[in-house]
Amino acid sequence: MISPTGFPAEELPDLPYSRQLKTGFPWLSFDPELELEFRRSHLDETLRQVRVNLVLAITIAIAFSAMEALVLGRTLNRIPSMIHILVIVPVLLVVLAVSFSPHRHRLYPPLTIAAATIYGLSEVVIQIIASSGGVSILFPSLVLTAMYVYFMAGLIFYHALAANVIFTFVYLAAATALEVPGREFGYNAVAIVAANLIGASVVYMHEKTSRMRFLEAGLLREMVARDGLTGIQNRRMFDQHIQRAWHQAMRQEERVAVLLADIDCFKDYNDRYGHQAGDECLRAVAHCLTQCARRPLDFVARYGGEEFAIVLFEASREYVAEVSTRIQRSIAELNIPHEASLVAGRLTLSIGAAFVVPSPTRSHEGLIQLADEALYSAKEQGRNRVVVMEAEYHNLKTGRFEKRRGQQMAS
Repeated sequence: MISPTGFPAEELPDLPYSRQLKTGFPWLSFDPELELEFRRSHLDETLRQVRVNLVLAITIAIAFSAMEALVLGRTLNRIPSMIHILVIVPVLLVVLAVSFSPHRHRLYPPLTIAAATIYGLSEVVIQIIASSGGVSILFPSLVLTAMYVYFMAGLIFYHALAANVIFTFVYLAAATALEVPGREFGYNAVAIVAANLIGASVVYMHEKTSRMRFLEAGLLREMVARDGLTGIQNRRMFDQHIQRAWHQAMRQEERVAVLLADIDCFKDYNDRYGHQAGDECLRAVAHCLTQCARRPLDFVARYGGEEFAIVLFEASREYVAEVSTRIQRSIAELNIPHEASLVAGRLTLSIGAAFVVPSPTRSHEGLIQLADEALYSAKEQGRNRVVVMEAEYHNLKTGRFEKRRGQQMAS
């Protein structure tokens, strides 16, 4: 079976994107975490055009207000004019302002649903006032409102559909209650229902395509970011993540920790059991590490060869110790024989950990170097142990560990 990405479905890695691709999404809905990510991505992609569309909508609302003054006359136009100036335009301005807010991902969707509904209901009121005064030529503005909500407001399918269904139903109910002439009502009813069917169909297909592209892009991005052997994040992603985590921790004055874990005597393991067994060993260790660092902001990557890196955000000394102990216990529970080890008859790890509160005078490279110093110290003390450094960070000399590397005995 070939997946939509072109890869055989059975060869896709076990990731949220691939699982969603396999199960499909006929109802335009993902699993909760993916759905949240998609909606944020959707807003980011459409935001610039949506802002332009909002300015366009404000301009059109003002233009329609001026035209309605000519068509309806001063007396009949009093309420429609107030609706445009005091309701529609302010609501659109509020939505436009929120689109620039740093909290827009949380505020924009519900606000836009409410604004679209208010916009539609306002147009319904204007239509009813015009019809009661014997003017029927304003109906196209209601159809244009429906099209705007579907295609230009940046709403996802269900939100756009909900807003349109509400004001369409209100219009049909109000026109029936006010006994709009049969031919006019019938024509308008068919037109507004047809506009909804066309708009909903097009938006459904467009969003389905957008969701497919989102999943494929996410899957490809994850596959590029993953280490091909172990399936965890690779060195490139570690470099990007630690830089972001460092700056975030500096802003929030939080501790950030780096743990470097190295498989003891791994070259001897490969020589004794073969490279295929070595690959299986790396996969097992990688799986253990991901199970031991499972908080939302914890990050695990293959650092290189038999070395792994873990980044812990908001890392207290107690949590660093807890994760390190959990890792050592999990590796012991694997009980992988290692008769060539100089440490024990089973596979073991040495862990160097460093944690600090970032400061503008230091860099994340120094934190990694301190973790490497701690790892070297763990190996120097006999391996199969954890060494944690913190205060040493302030006296760290860049490049110190590089000289030791040349003297370090083979791992």
